[in-house]
Amino acid sequence: MSISTEALILNGGALGLADVELVARQRAPVKLGADAQARLVSSRQALEDAIAAGEVIYGVNTGFGSLANRRVEGSQLAEIQKNLLRSHAAGVGEPLPEEVVRAMLLLLAASLARGFSGVRPVVAGQVVNLLNAGVTPVVPAVGSVGASGDLAPLAHAALVLIGEGEAVFEGQRLGGREALHAAGLVPIELEAKEGLALINGTHMMAAIAALVLADLDRLFAAALCAAAMSIDACRGTDAFLDGRVHAVRGQAGQSVVAAALAALIEGSQIVPSHLHNDPRVQDPYSLRCAPQVLGAALDAIRFARRTVEIELGAVTDNPLVFPKDPGHQRQFVSAGNFHGLPLAIVLETLIIALTHVAGIAERRVYFILAASDAENPLNPHLSPVPGLHSGLMITQYVAAACCNELIGLSVPASVANIPTSAGMEDYNSFGASSAHKARRALERATQVVAIELLCAAEALDYQRPLRSGPGVETTHAAVRRIVSRRAADRPPAPEIAALEQLILQGGFSNGSSRGLTAP
Repeated sequence: MSISTEALILNGGALGLADVELVARQRAPVKLGADAQARLVSSRQALEDAIAAGEVIYGVNTGFGSLANRRVEGSQLAEIQKNLLRSHAAGVGEPLPEEVVRAMLLLLAASLARGFSGVRPVVAGQVVNLLNAGVTPVVPAVGSVGASGDLAPLAHAALVLIGEGEAVFEGQRLGGREALHAAGLVPIELEAKEGLALINGTHMMAAIAALVLADLDRLFAAALCAAAMSIDACRGTDAFLDGRVHAVRGQAGQSVVAAALAALIEGSQIVPSHLHNDPRVQDPYSLRCAPQVLGAALDAIRFARRTVEIELGAVTDNPLVFPKDPGHQRQFVSAGNFHGLPLAIVLETLIIALTHVAGIAERRVYFILAASDAENPLNPHLSPVPGLHSGLMITQYVAAACCNELIGLSVPASVANIPTSAGMEDYNSFGASSAHKARRALERATQVVAIELLCAAEALDYQRPLRSGPGVETTHAAVRRIVSRRAADRPPAPEIAALEQLILQGGFSNGSSRGLTAP
């Protein structure tokens, strides 16, 4: 894992996807800026003044959820915050990956640093301390309903701040206090409101969404490269990439994808080689409609990205502490910014987009391996000796299995509702489930695109000595650096896995396809 040495300063501004990836994956250090610390001090003072004046504030001197009508005495305001973390740490399932937990902690720290949660600087600072020291709380993946914040996952993470729960430090799973001690840190004592502020927020689902989008940018670039290579490997025409076709449709993503595919193929010797005396009138949809299908997916991805980028600058706590303002009667407002539906909807949208990116790729794999077109000199299943060797036959089976799973993942989690907290929380988003599904969908779609790259590179070799355009040839060379041409049967699984990693490392993000998912 690479480590970034340039610190990310939290001063109240919005995070970017690149910021999240730097801290989550490259362990970039994080600092609380001076402006953020000043806002934290100010909002904390306002809260303490209100407590001293006897104001009743939800979650500060009351119980939580359906217990909000129970008052809590001043001597118990710190105890209830600790009890909140303990009681809400009820998650189940496998622990979240380290990168997701680190991203979640970053989003939590950034939200607190905006100064609307009423916590002391030491609380936001302790979250930053965990990130910088490499202490990663053990957080079970399942338990959030994505409405009153990601309560259970965040409670497991927050326990480590006070020396409880579990964490991983330098590869060892330790008790929270032991992990802090090993990293040279000490537990903090929570005061009024601070436990609630640590667990009220969309930080887990937003963290997953940010990391999925970061990977999706690289996957989409690879999907375009794979599609372009398949077009020439199948001896398809480039007529359907004519910009006039897409201009009269008017869909932005479609035009962008068509232009990117045309740039990748431009200069091909294969396209003009079968321009005349080719009895085929039209290519199958998986080639001809690539701009329309991938363009629709691109538009959906861009919509999702805009929503997630907004969330990376949001405060999703409850209640919120605002500066005194003569124009507003209330300084402390109990509302519902923790509700995850804005993220849930776009995460489900991403899954549908990923399903189509993978689905049309699988159809091209099928078309290549079927070798049913006499106009294209491919061996069936790209076998070096059909019959004696099966070639890449089973890679299409695997792609089909991945696509079948993607179809299931495309069923939305967020449209069904199960109330919680004795009905007080009567409409939940289940955006956390959407986030977990999106991670899985990204993995499966990446594997399908890896399979297309494997098959398209093999098929392109059948077109030699003719060359494709420089963009496609660069893609082919990237595949061939890790996968040689088949002279006999061998297991494709390690090659698919290697191409999957190359995709996620940005190995196909060339000049024609880099950064297309940015709005």
